[in-house]
Formats: sequence, C-alpha cells, structure tokens
Amino acid sequence: MTSSLDYLSEIHNSDSRNDIIWQTILAELSMNVTVEGNVSEGFERVADVFADLWKDIEVGASCCVFHEGKKVVDIWGGYIDREMTVPWQSDTLINVYSTTKGMGSLALAILFDEGLIDYDEKVITYWPEFGAEGKQDVTIAQLLSHQAGLCGVDQKLMVEDLYDFPKMTNLLAAQKPLWEPGTAVGYHAITWGYFPGELIRRITGQSLGSYFHGKVASPLKADFFIGIPESQISRCGVLMGPNRARKKIKRAEPPNSSKFYSSALLNPSIAPYRHASTNDWRRAEIAAANGQANARGIATIYGALANQGYLDGNRIISSEAIVASTKVEVDGKIDNVLGTRVRRARGFMLNLDNSYGPYEGSFGHGGAGGSLGFADPLNKVGFGYAMNQMQIGNTETPRSLKLVNSFYQCIGQ
Repeated sequence: MTSSLDYLSEIHNSDSRNDIIWQTILAELSMNVTVEGNVSEGFERVADVFADLWKDIEVGASCCVFHEGKKVVDIWGGYIDREMTVPWQSDTLINVYSTTKGMGSLALAILFDEGLIDYDEKVITYWPEFGAEGKQDVTIAQLLSHQAGLCGVDQKLMVEDLYDFPKMTNLLAAQKPLWEPGTAVGYHAITWGYFPGELIRRITGQSLGSYFHGKVASPLKADFFIGIPESQISRCGVLMGPNRARKKIKRAEPPNSSKFYSSALLNPSIAPYRHASTNDWRRAEIAAANGQANARGIATIYGALANQGYLDGNRIISSEAIVASTKVEVDGKIDNVLGTRVRRARGFMLNLDNSYGPYEGSFGHGGAGGSLGFADPLNKVGFGYAMNQMQIGNTETPRSLKLVNSFYQCIGQ
C-alpha cells in the first residue's frame, strides 16, 4: 500500500491543446480515480494540483479556467455517488449552493443593463409590498449587498417552504428587519435568492431561472441551471458529508450563536447533503443556494465577465453594467451572521485575502462546501470549481484556493 498519488498520463495534441488522462491509484481504498480532460500547454500544474486533491478528501469534482477568452483548463474526475461506483463525467452537474448567488447577481446586472432597474432606486418602486415594517427606504443596492436586515423570517420554516416561491416572497415583504437597514451587513444565506427572483418576476414576468437561462446560460452554452428541467436531472450527482472523506475533516465551531446566525442558517434546518440531493430541491428556483452546475459552466460565465461581457462571439452584458454591478457596497465590515470581515458589491462578493487571485478587483461567489466561481478582469480569468465532497467549517486550506494559486503560478503571479 502507498499513500502517494501516481499519475499515468497520455498526452495527445488536439487543436493545440493536450488531452490528458491521469490515473490516480489510491491503494488505501483499492479505488481507481481517473482524472480526465483538456489542459493547454503551460497550465499542467493546475491538473497536477487537482489530481493531488484525491490524496486528501476529494470524491468527485471538476475544475475549469478561461484565460484571455480561451479555455485553458477543463478537467474532471472521481465519482458522483456515495457508493463511488458511477464515474464523474464531462457533463456531470452538482449543487453549488451559494455559487448560485453570483448568477442571480448577474441576472440583475443584465436587467440594469437593459435599463429596467436602478441599483440606487428603492425596492418599493418595483415591489411595493416590500415597504412594510419600516423597509420603505431600502435600496436595490442595499438589498443585494446583504444590508437589508432580512437574513431570516420570524415564522418557523420547513425545508419544503423554500420551494414555495410566493410564500417566501410574501413572508419577506412582511418581515420586520432584524437590524436597521443600511447600518450593518449580515449574510442572507437563503433569503437572498428570493430578492432578485421577485424583482425579475415583477419587471419581466419571467422567473429568475428562465430569465437567466435565456440571457446567460443559453447564449454561452453554459451548464448552469437555477431550477433544473426534468430532462437534465439524470446528470446530477449527490453531495456528501465529511464522513465520506478519506482524511478526517477538521471542523471549526460556528462563527457565532447569535440570533442572526440562527435566523440565517437554522430556519429552516437544512441537511446540507441530503436535502440538496433531492429532486424537489433541484427543481426549485432558489438563486441563493440551489444552482446545478459544473466547473465548465461556472468558468464559461465568469470567463465572459472577465472579458467585458464577451465570449466566443456572444456578448451577454456591457462592460459598464459589469462595473456598476461590482461597485463596492461593503468594504471590510464584520458580518453579523458570519462573524468575519467581508467585502460585498451588489450581489457579487469582492476579492478578500486573495481568495480570487492577486487582483483586488476580482469578483464572484463561493458556495457552502467548497464550490467557487470568479472573474478577474485585469488578467481576463474566469475560474470555476465544483465538487460533491463538502468541507463545512473546515480549518484547512480550501481546495479551490489550491487550484487558484496553482493557476496564477502558471501565469507568473
């Protein structure tokens, strides 16, 4: 037996790219993991680091990077099921939790680009009922940047309530803010998704999932669904808890036990692996937490955003709208829910501690358990990572950060 990772690679030239297959032997488990895909010359280190993740806790995952409008890394491997019998495929989809928030943010940015919404306008201009309980002055920018004080609702919720879009938007419209809007920031972990969803519905008559598909996913041919159609469910893998890891995951304590944390993350009580792997969850449209995607889909979208809204002959948004949507709204405040320092734009998260590479102007969003997507406009980088083995409260270096760092090393940064 050996705990080391052995690579057997077969390299073929294909359209100036390398088709690479790594055969990873994990003797401890008598499990063979094949990492497949395409890597352009000069970016092999990313694939090495990706394959190396199977030494640790990886089960199934994909990683993709666009650079200067070209796909330079597109790799995947492992298994999609808990029994580790079904291989992860090129088109496997997985729940990416809050990485979905970046897509909801983009949908609103496109609405802004079309002149149909103004970030500085009050929410009640588009959603009059929202003004109840002292929320009449909340702006779109405050709402999207987690400053509205609506990280939870007073009513006790069941997970099934999250699938009832009208019920959730009515509850949020009637809810009294948990703090004075605009005076603090607190992560709206689940509730955030209903805000862009309701605004888009009222302004366009479409659901957020339909609008996003028509304006973003379809033009870019990007595998990212908010509310997955029945025809695509068979492509979905299942999320897995730490008990599936080959290496024990060190868990951190929750950041705080305040009423804000409980409101945002414990009402309803979501089983992060079980609920998010059900078809009811996948079919719903929760732009905060239930996007079904793979790394290629994530990176394709951020690749366009890193390239002034343009990729492969398709422009999905203007550069001016990208700038407007990534304007700093929160810069270094302590989050009431997370208990950590945050930088937030109008939905997008802004780079902090080089999580999105070395450029401060990078923006994107990560998801619970480890998924990540971001755009680096300076270096024209679109990055995506999606996996099924979750790390929640993990105190070690995130897998995504290892991949991000390896990519920037490839371009000399």
